[in-house]
Amino acid sequence: MSQYRNTVVILGSTGSIGTQGLDVISRHPERFTVTGLVAGGAHVRLLAQQVVRHHVPQVAVYDEAAVPALHEALEEVGARYTQIQAGPQAVNAIAGSGADLVLNGITGSVGLEPSIAALRAGSQLALANKESVVAGGHLLFGAQVRDDQINPVDSEHSAIWQSLRSGTHAEVSRLVVTASGGPFRGWKRADMSDITPEQALNHPTWHMGPVVTINSSTLMNKGLEVIEASRLFDVAPDRIVVTVHPQSIVHSMVEFVDGATVCQASPPDMRLPIALGLSAPDRLGDVAAACDWTHASEWTFEPLDDEAFPAVALARECLRASEKHTAVLNAANEQAVHAFLDHRLPYLGIVDTVKEVVDAMDGELRGNPLFASVEEMGQVEREARRRADDLINSQK
Repeated sequence: MSQYRNTVVILGSTGSIGTQGLDVISRHPERFTVTGLVAGGAHVRLLAQQVVRHHVPQVAVYDEAAVPALHEALEEVGARYTQIQAGPQAVNAIAGSGADLVLNGITGSVGLEPSIAALRAGSQLALANKESVVAGGHLLFGAQVRDDQINPVDSEHSAIWQSLRSGTHAEVSRLVVTASGGPFRGWKRADMSDITPEQALNHPTWHMGPVVTINSSTLMNKGLEVIEASRLFDVAPDRIVVTVHPQSIVHSMVEFVDGATVCQASPPDMRLPIALGLSAPDRLGDVAAACDWTHASEWTFEPLDDEAFPAVALARECLRASEKHTAVLNAANEQAVHAFLDHRLPYLGIVDTVKEVVDAMDGELRGNPLFASVEEMGQVEREARRRADDLINSQK
């Protein structure tokens, strides 16, 4: 195992991925030095505590209005040495500062530009921001300065990444992405009309941010993961299947042409894929608990109910159509999820709204299937969000 101490930048440090990443780093101070933190700006006291604990020399927040409160919070903890920046360009600057590793735990397509900045600077990118791949995959991959510069951090893609060590790309038959099924596993569509945000946020297995948790309940998260898996591992959409595995022990699998299936199994704990994203090809000790083989347990797998959870099928359609379609899918979904959380849209209206926006924009998205720039992607996303908002407001 390498004894070199890697410099690390954490994007989204006050979120679920960021806080767990810093927990992993705190257990291995001999391996990592945190040189920069990025956060939205809503949790400045937590950000200040992270700064002082890890002796971080620079931070950036997206929200420029959060700077005075951050200054105050840093003063309170005695971190007067820390340089503060604010705004999207400041975020990109820290992401592209040339750290050995950049862990991107930002939620949403706003994470694409920092991902690109990190890659162009030569950093190894530990990527938990799936929207970077979903909304602008070829822009992201085109920014790489060397092969294998992206380490997947989503638990499913980390599991596939690990399982792929067992064979060559030509030997892969299918990728099998597992889903917990969320809080409404086994429900029929007719039972879902009165679901509340509080119910949807009660995930049976994982503790995540609100947008990801709602996406997990609708299985849109799984649709986005199918898109990400296809693009990360260069596997056609029709060779990626989803199976419902409520125990969340098997995190995904790779089926090979000879009939062998290789999986990665562990109790649900995001610190494991985060740690591997930071340390690969090495594995760190003292990360997460392993399976307990001294007690009886049951692992079950069920087919996906596409009628009750149509998001995966919709994501496949967008993946087959173009990168622009998947960007619209993601942008419209973000608007619909926020509207649901604000009690402005019924639960079933989330995926229905996304499908309406995709269908309405289909004609104008065809032609050139790839974005020429991040700016063009932003224009298409804004139009998708506008149309989603119009549909949401018309239902009030």
